[in-house]
Amino acid sequence: MEPGSVVAARTLTPVTGPDVAVPDPGRLIHLQFRRFAGCPVCNLHLRSIVRRHQELEAAGVREVVVFHSPAEELRKHTDELPFAVVADPGKRLYREFGVEQAPRALLSPRAWGPIARALLTGAWAVVRGREKLPAPSQPGGRLGLPADFLIGGDGRVIAAKHGEHAYDQWSVDELLALAARAPRPDPTP
Repeated sequence: MEPGSVVAARTLTPVTGPDVAVPDPGRLIHLQFRRFAGCPVCNLHLRSIVRRHQELEAAGVREVVVFHSPAEELRKHTDELPFAVVADPGKRLYREFGVEQAPRALLSPRAWGPIARALLTGAWAVVRGREKLPAPSQPGGRLGLPADFLIGGDGRVIAAKHGEHAYDQWSVDELLALAARAPRPDPTP
């Protein structure tokens, strides 16, 4: 999926909460692909999304985060997140959207600083009981690359980013800028 591609209408079932229609005729969807449940690097990024979630909502953006972990494992790590989290252990959505995995996810020097920060802040959060350690075995692997898609109300991909390493995704500021330039969904059917 690249800008201009059309996402087929579907309903995604989060691990908690109501189903999510993609596309959503009244809102922009930020569909982001992460790695596995409890991934320290993913958690570092998701904390930035949580801190500014109200800004994203006010900008008309609905967050939907996909992990390649089973739903029962994801529930252990996502109960405090204020947005939809979807399990895709078979990586069906990953394949459809062209989301890859590669050793460069962790081996790129550009990822090392965020990985170190994620491990330190993640370890502190685990010690304080705010996060849980990831499962020692990850059936979907640990080398996933992130990807971001901004989907308009008509299903058209407005913007896309396929990460080059484990911490290569849109920042909240980048996402808000993309949303500000996006065509506004028509709230009336």
